[in-house]
Amino acid sequence: MTSTSITLRYLQKDLLSPVREWLDNIEIHNSKLAHFLCKNIPAQCPFERDVILFGRKLFHIPAMCKLNPLYEQVVSLRFKALCYLADECGEDVTIYC
Repeated sequence: MTSTSITLRYLQKDLLSPVREWLDNIEIHNSKLAHFLCKNIPAQCPFERDVILFGRKLFHIPAMCKLNPLYEQVVSLRFKALCYLADECGEDVTIYC
């Protein structure tokens, strides 16, 4: 790695740390918010695809979600919302899986 890429990575982590902390500290206490988060945050990366033509796989487009610097926090927020709906509200969350 070059020193420029290391510096950019460090700056990215440093600049996004307040947003990461904010997302990590969000607590779910509202079923409408929980439903909104579960509907709008996908369970799987929506970009991963196998391109198939005439029954043969031509190529694979890899998941790009992990390139998102806030990926872990967003997935964690969805999990909190699912847990709130299942544990606190007693709802069936299989529709979101």
